[in-house]
Amino acid sequence: MPATVLSAATLGIDAYPVHVEVDTDRQLPSFTVVGLPDNAVRESKERVMAAIRNAGYEWPRRRVTVNLAPADIRKEGSGFDLPIAIGILKASGQLRASRLGDFALLGELSLDGALRPIHGVLSTALGLRAHQCYGMIVPQANAREAALASGPLVYGASTLGQAVEILQGDCRLPPFALDLDALFQRCAAHEVDFSEVRGQEHAKRALEVAAAGGHNLFLVGSPGSGKTLLARRLPSILPDLTLEEALATTQVHSVAGLLPPDQPLITTRPFRAPHHTISDAGLIGGGACPRPGEVSLAHHGVLFLDELPEFKRHVLEALRQPLEDHTVTIARAALSLSFPARFMLIGAMNPCPCGFLGDGRRPCSYSPTAIHRYRARLSGPLLDRIDLHVEVPAVPYSELARREGGEPSERIRQRVNAARKRQLSRFAGTPGLFCNAQLRPRQVRACCSLSPKGEELLGMALSRLGLSARSHDRILKVARTIADLEESDAIHAHHLSEAIQYRALDRSL
Repeated sequence: MPATVLSAATLGIDAYPVHVEVDTDRQLPSFTVVGLPDNAVRESKERVMAAIRNAGYEWPRRRVTVNLAPADIRKEGSGFDLPIAIGILKASGQLRASRLGDFALLGELSLDGALRPIHGVLSTALGLRAHQCYGMIVPQANAREAALASGPLVYGASTLGQAVEILQGDCRLPPFALDLDALFQRCAAHEVDFSEVRGQEHAKRALEVAAAGGHNLFLVGSPGSGKTLLARRLPSILPDLTLEEALATTQVHSVAGLLPPDQPLITTRPFRAPHHTISDAGLIGGGACPRPGEVSLAHHGVLFLDELPEFKRHVLEALRQPLEDHTVTIARAALSLSFPARFMLIGAMNPCPCGFLGDGRRPCSYSPTAIHRYRARLSGPLLDRIDLHVEVPAVPYSELARREGGEPSERIRQRVNAARKRQLSRFAGTPGLFCNAQLRPRQVRACCSLSPKGEELLGMALSRLGLSARSHDRILKVARTIADLEESDAIHAHHLSEAIQYRALDRSL
């Protein structure tokens, strides 16, 4: 008689249940999979057949038909191997399991019957919470990841035979348990620290302001001035990930297949630094079956783009939507998917093609026209979406020779956390608002009021620098963050002056 096995598949970063229906007829032996399977699912025939035989079971000498319902959504991946094999054993009478409908099954089978890990198990476990499933059987290597969802009971099986024993009740394997608090304490550590940076106090202050308000940052300096060194240490001063943020970040990495095997949960903010030869699909996401790009892999973390003018123009322009909406929508003829993309953008560039404009150590060899052409690779709308422009000069030898280190990241992170708490209390009752960088125009007017002296100072800066309305709002947001770092409810003139100083490209252009 036909057998039905519950499984699941991912669509974007979300999961939906898939019912694997298996039927065996007394006709010429054959194997057919229907329900819009991709090549990996079609090739499951050879893996499932060898795994069943090598696990000690008998392959039915009948026509085997497998339907993946719902049949109007394309199925991809090798995670259907285990439910197909269990369905064949049930339909052929080799499996006695009255509670088969209470379990969801996922896993790729090797030819000897062993279970191999698959991608997107966390998304599947989160999706099955709403399906009221009793338990799920996954490869042993994915058990810790699935247990993060705190949903159905998770059983980690190492072989097809062990999965059969769990379903029949012959195996007393306990469900997998995971201590999230202990996992956070063990994994939440940074490999780099701000105490390793010599000099660059102005740039470090700008990074602190950016971290406190969630602002995008742009670093301009000659080669070797420390732009990359500073950017790589920004995650160490960002607020600690909450459990909800950690699960969302881990979910993206799990779907992309980039989750380390020994780290089921990402507990530190991600730092992504793609090369300037990256394509728009690699940065934003895409493909025939859309996958998350670098902007989504940097979700709740930092996206660092070094040598920004060397990126292709259309690749940079694709950043404009995720910077504003914090999400990426990829439309195809058959479907449209959305990936989260709430990240901090850190860009870096040389002041000129040779990199030594204003350095003092070497003269710049390019004409003003060539320098303007080099900087014009960055469009005005993109620069308007970056809150802070900071010059990073070369570090003098006296700073490099100092034995004592700079201020450690832990101390800076304490001030950043205090500023974020002030912002969260200010935004209480406003859903989706967590930091000053997310303020909308109406909220900017409510939270960033200025004194008459401050209005005069800002008006003078706007007229002299020729700033846009978006730049006006970004200066106010940065000034609000600087005031929060000083625990001030009002924005004073010196807060506004410092915020205006962080528009280096506007002054130079």
